[in-house]
Amino acid sequence: MTRRVLITDDCDSHLIAGLTLRGYVCDFRPTITLAETIDIIGDYTGLIINSKITVDQVFLDRAVLLEFIGRLGSGMEIVDRVYASKKGVRVLSSPEGNRNAVGEHALGMLLALSNHLCRADREVRAGVWEREKNRGWELWGKTIGIVGFGHTGSSFATKLSGLGMRVLVYDKYLGSGYAHTMPWVEEVKSIDEIQRNADIVSLHLPLTSETRWLVDVDFIGACKTGWVLINTSRGACVKTEDLLAGLRSGQVMGACLDVFENEKVGSFTPEEMKSYGELNRMEQVVMTPHIAGWTIESKRKMAEVLLEKIDNLFINN
Repeated sequence: MTRRVLITDDCDSHLIAGLTLRGYVCDFRPTITLAETIDIIGDYTGLIINSKITVDQVFLDRAVLLEFIGRLGSGMEIVDRVYASKKGVRVLSSPEGNRNAVGEHALGMLLALSNHLCRADREVRAGVWEREKNRGWELWGKTIGIVGFGHTGSSFATKLSGLGMRVLVYDKYLGSGYAHTMPWVEEVKSIDEIQRNADIVSLHLPLTSETRWLVDVDFIGACKTGWVLINTSRGACVKTEDLLAGLRSGQVMGACLDVFENEKVGSFTPEEMKSYGELNRMEQVVMTPHIAGWTIESKRKMAEVLLEKIDNLFINN
């Protein structure tokens, strides 16, 4: 039987070449829609996705030949992994491929915020020379709390080693000693310790029923007055309306947001248009379009990681 893999999003050519070398016939269709994918998935033994394809029970029931799903990236909330397991479909992700990119991006956004780089750049290009208004604040001596110490959280922590910051980390699901290789990092036993002490809080979490709207009015109120939020994980970990209220009041001094509750601009409700319009006007907010893990290098590394995991999948089974 011909083993066919459907690739539903852009990927590095190394992935296609590697799959072909391993005997797969690759159908590279980066513009395919979810509906079109469901119509033809019954012909494929492998599926490569990014974020636009949602693999639910209906999808999996149509995927009668499917052996594996490869996710370019880390977010697995788009796949019903429990049902996939029942159907004998292995689910692979590649967070190792873009963790460095996310760590660098988080630090870059924080530096842009603390030094007013976005505004200063915009003003200089317009012929405005405002030095005092753009006086920044330093990271040295600040306390930063990292919530979630998996691939991206630990990568971000490595970037902070020489900045003179106190680095607190919390991960509910890791046993003590998980940060033992990083002597500049302090493990804390509760998220409350981060809320009480951190000047900056960075989220590195999957989207689950437990993390959805983690940062809400209660979370914000329990933090120090004038703290900064960094979110490069999942937009729905933050309740946008509550964050806006915190930014208005000054309880939240600033935010670095690479992800948002709704990232499909064309589907905004009137309320979302108003909310995101307000975020857009706030000078104390730095925003990027979900590109923290979106580098030239990460594109190649995610392909390499998936190929290695596909190899291990069939070696070990």
